[in-house]
Amino acid sequence: MQHHYRCIRWILGDQLNENHSWFSQVDDTVLYVIAELQQETRYTRHHVQKLCAFFAAMERFADVLVERGHRVLHLDLAATATHEDLCSLMSAVCEQYGASELHYQRPDEYRLLTQLRNFKDSSAIPVTEYDTEHFILPFTEIEQYFPAARHQRMETFYRKMRSRFRILMEDDEPVAGRWNFDAENRNKLRADDIAAIPQPLIFATDVSDILARLDEFDIDYFGKISNPLPWPISRQDSLQLLDHFCEVCLPCFGRFQDALTGRSPHSWSLYHSRLSFALNSKLISPMEVIDKAISQFHKSDTVDIAAVEGFVRQILGWREFVRGIYWRNMPNYATRNHYNADRSLPDFFWSGQTRMRCLHRAISESLEHAYAHHIQRLMVTGNFCLITGIDPDQVDAWYLGIYIDAIEWVEMPNTRGMALYGDGGLLGTKPYAAGGNYINKMSDYCSDCFYKVSEKTGDRACPLNSLYWHFMYRHREELMNNQRLRMIYGSWNRMGEEQQQAILEQAERHLAALDKL
Repeated sequence: MQHHYRCIRWILGDQLNENHSWFSQVDDTVLYVIAELQQETRYTRHHVQKLCAFFAAMERFADVLVERGHRVLHLDLAATATHEDLCSLMSAVCEQYGASELHYQRPDEYRLLTQLRNFKDSSAIPVTEYDTEHFILPFTEIEQYFPAARHQRMETFYRKMRSRFRILMEDDEPVAGRWNFDAENRNKLRADDIAAIPQPLIFATDVSDILARLDEFDIDYFGKISNPLPWPISRQDSLQLLDHFCEVCLPCFGRFQDALTGRSPHSWSLYHSRLSFALNSKLISPMEVIDKAISQFHKSDTVDIAAVEGFVRQILGWREFVRGIYWRNMPNYATRNHYNADRSLPDFFWSGQTRMRCLHRAISESLEHAYAHHIQRLMVTGNFCLITGIDPDQVDAWYLGIYIDAIEWVEMPNTRGMALYGDGGLLGTKPYAAGGNYINKMSDYCSDCFYKVSEKTGDRACPLNSLYWHFMYRHREELMNNQRLRMIYGSWNRMGEEQQQAILEQAERHLAALDKL
């Protein structure tokens, strides 16, 4: 005989918060449901490690709830295959178990929130929406901090958050008398620094059953995977990774957070925390991450204020900021294309096969690890897509699929807004366009590259150089009015007409054959 439950509580794959108030008491009349859904594997083409990590984390989370005495239904792809979408499955489960009410936590993606609120409006039983109890800024206060369709400075938001939540503050002043230590956090890795890069902490979760399910149900994926999976898939794993970051990586994180290298077996991880999947799936909370880092700063002589402030800025500042930008401007944000960019993403974004070493490294490491740090995403792949005018829809789909931590609320503002300036300045103060000089300044990529970073024209000239100037030239009427960019046009004017024309013609040849770079 089928057991009946008073209430179904639905848990999405990025809502794995063990400390949510839902779980504070055991109630045998409540059934928690967590399900692998084909709709979530197909709204974009995902990296295989991303699919495996979410499915493994969901299964482990279900096990944890069972261990705590809760009633749990974990449905794999085989169990949900006959349902075309989430709402169809919800209706069937509620009917099967005789539930008289349904609860869900508010999704972080506009797509899913729309889907669930439409279901709520049409449901035959009462449906209640709850907060995920994860973010620092309450959802209901986003509109107070973010004006709709208007530029908002991250620095202003960050300082308000620091002051409000008393983070790295002494009375009403920031610790050490400054809000921002970015100037100390832009060092390039030298030979001795590279030799000292620590081995990343990795895990070992057997995902053979998940891989078999993906193949059985013809889920289209890409990227490389080595079984066992190296990513944290439980709260215990995530806390272990947090400890490792604070004790091993945080002392050097600040100085080298923007650095790039291809000369270490750990080039992909460097001193970064790699906590973004754990955070975005809610295995751990942003506040406990911040508290742990600040605690390490207070107790360790090796962690300076620049390192801890730089890390806190990423969590308290940037992560909360892009969430506010996303929710205050959706759904129109997803259609913004300020520069009317319409070129196709080159094929080498799916293989890494390009003679441009910076792109080869960033893309190949992304395909291998389902991860890249923020400078690889912004100033290598993102910058290339910006200056070549790649269609933001295609860029969004690539970033959303390839990175293990990519969920639309965090991916889209970073990609369409920060990297591509597709939002026309809602998020950033200028397009982050750069030529080869930036890559050379922050990395050792250029010394081993087929192309020569010092040259603007010629068969072996770095393509980023001519593409950068072509971008600046074709958008000069707008960009010359930006005080942060005005001086650059002085350099362009000093080149002379003949050199300018040669650079523009070189860029045109590249734009006509991006796949061959």
